[in-house]
Amino acid sequence: MSEQLGDAKRASNSFVTVSDGTQIFFKDWGTGQPLFFHHGWPLSADDWDAQMMFFLKQGYRVIAHDRRGHGRSTQTDKGHDMDTYAADVAAVVEALDLKNAIHIGHSTGGGEVTRYVARHGKGRVAKAVLISAIPPLFMKTDKNPDGVPKEVVDSIRDGTANHRSQFYKDVTIPFYGFNRPGANVSEGIRENWWRQGMMGSILAHYECVRVLSETEFYDDLAVIDVPVLVMHGEDDQICPFPTTGAVSWKLLKHGTLKSYPGLPHGMPTTHADLINADLLAFIKAS
Repeated sequence: MSEQLGDAKRASNSFVTVSDGTQIFFKDWGTGQPLFFHHGWPLSADDWDAQMMFFLKQGYRVIAHDRRGHGRSTQTDKGHDMDTYAADVAAVVEALDLKNAIHIGHSTGGGEVTRYVARHGKGRVAKAVLISAIPPLFMKTDKNPDGVPKEVVDSIRDGTANHRSQFYKDVTIPFYGFNRPGANVSEGIRENWWRQGMMGSILAHYECVRVLSETEFYDDLAVIDVPVLVMHGEDDQICPFPTTGAVSWKLLKHGTLKSYPGLPHGMPTTHADLINADLLAFIKAS
């Protein structure tokens, strides 16, 4: 990974090329303290539109990337593991020379933030935020007996591999809580999720299901020494709150939990005003 960081170079205003030749797409807007946003599976930097616009207007420098194989980044068959995801982030951070940054991750992106801050963040990271995130462990195991059952994970693999387009339309319903009584269903939000998903590589998305479901973050959480805000909807149907957010914050040295009754996995989009306000308060807090 050190070789990957050392060989990283700024390819253009929109890409960083890492040592294995993969090009990582990024957006970099504004000036001020950097906020680096990490998207969830199987999406892209575009999933942070509501946050990028808000915090740009608040005077922050906002950065978001497309994970390898996702969005506009290279559709490579290599490096689909959490260590490489984190190293790719470190390469972008180094190329942009980001310091005093706040890293904010949603879902799988929360796992990426956790691994990046734990392994690469020393001296560059001020704070971190995990939103609806997968740590400490997504799938049910002996260590995590109340996690998501393997058969559910296998159904995600099957949907991705065999009928991705329809599956990506269907998954938006629980993702945003649109199956709950009284939900205000937005077809635009659903179509934008589908659009982002279909931009990426089916192989990368298939492999990422293994990464997001099987990667353990217990040790990463324990070594992080900066303040971390854990934000989680209590009605999250993708990353169930009792086994993810409710556990993660207790494993952090400087963790704070903010849970939201009735809110879904995709709350940064469905409840952007609320989430942005709480993010801003945490970012500004001394």
